Amino acid sequence: MGRPLLLAAFASFALAVFHVVVTFVGAPAYRYFGAGEQMAREAELGSFHPAAITLGIAVVFAVFGAYALSGAGVIARLPLVRLGLCVIGTIYAVRGLAIIPQLMAPGMPLLRRNVVFSAISLIIGLIYLAGAATARPRAAR
Repeated sequence: MGRPLLLAAFASFALAVFHVVVTFVGAPAYRYFGAGEQMAREAELGSFHPAAITLGIAVVFAVFGAYALSGAGVIARLPLVRLGLCVIGTIYAVRGLAIIPQLMAPGMPLLRRNVVFSAISLIIGLIYLAGAATARPRAAR
């Protein structure tokens, strides 16, 4: 089994669960994690819109986790696994590259939190890309 892909799956599933939790916490979580004041206000007003968006993001992270498990050989082969792992790794890594301007703009509000989120995303992306290179041979078909 590919250990990088197991780690990648864990990270993606953890992010999926995190997003589900955010929907239950509501407005304070949307504000704290930078979803924007509009999302927070809509949540306070009882709108399902913020929860729908956040749950949609959770589903995407769960699919990312499933692709990692598939590439590791833990679950059945999913379509285009190796390509999927490369695309997922690139998505995480590109998001993580936001760390560069964040580090160059000291004094930005929430800078530390944003840098941490970007660093985590970059690390997960690199793990996915490393895992894609070591994905079970059957995944390349």
